[in-house]
Amino acid sequence: MTLRAREALEGAELIVGYSTYVRLVQRDFPHKMYLATGMRGEVDRCRMALEHAAGGEQVAVVCSGDPGVYGMAGLLLELAPEYPGVTIEVIPGVSAANGGAAILGAPLMHDWCSISLSDLMTPWEVIERRLVAAAQADFCIALYNPSSKGRQDYLRRACDVLLKTRSPKTVCGCVRNVGREGEECRTLTLQELRDAQADMLTCVFVGNSQTVVVDGRMVTPRGYRLEGQ
Repeated sequence: MTLRAREALEGAELIVGYSTYVRLVQRDFPHKMYLATGMRGEVDRCRMALEHAAGGEQVAVVCSGDPGVYGMAGLLLELAPEYPGVTIEVIPGVSAANGGAAILGAPLMHDWCSISLSDLMTPWEVIERRLVAAAQADFCIALYNPSSKGRQDYLRRACDVLLKTRSPKTVCGCVRNVGREGEECRTLTLQELRDAQADMLTCVFVGNSQTVVVDGRMVTPRGYRLEGQ
């Protein structure tokens, strides 16, 4: 959590969020008022926050990582015109891609993209086109939502798409529970990643053609070092 985010939570009268994220912040702010919804309750959650804000309360909406990266910032701004007078401030955080990259080493030092493998909002056909384009362009890739109970083979399917263009020896990494208790990480090849276990708490990193392992850390060279120096 950034200092700016902590200050916003300290100043809030009401904290709204997904039930899992609410439990995480309750430990640091036990005396606040809370409202929470479960999975797929995003619209209801944002409307609750906006309604309370329209009533004059100082409200903070919490989500994982950065609110503008697969978070609630966009939805709140979409709904905001229905609640005139409510001012929304988007406070940046640390996304799983940034946090996980720091744990692994420096896998995102060159051009990169993030792709969610969840097809709840995006058809798999679109996800696959994005994987193909990213692989062909030699982007480093951060994969969000690699697997779930209902999508146990999606990471394998994504790897199969990438292996059509990328070497099976491409350096990859997995980080689970970024910034939370039980944080763990490992590096592996793209071929090994195909058969790896991952869940919704895992962020997966696929290196580009230049990515290497240096003393156990995943590194994508930016090009600062000239050959021979």
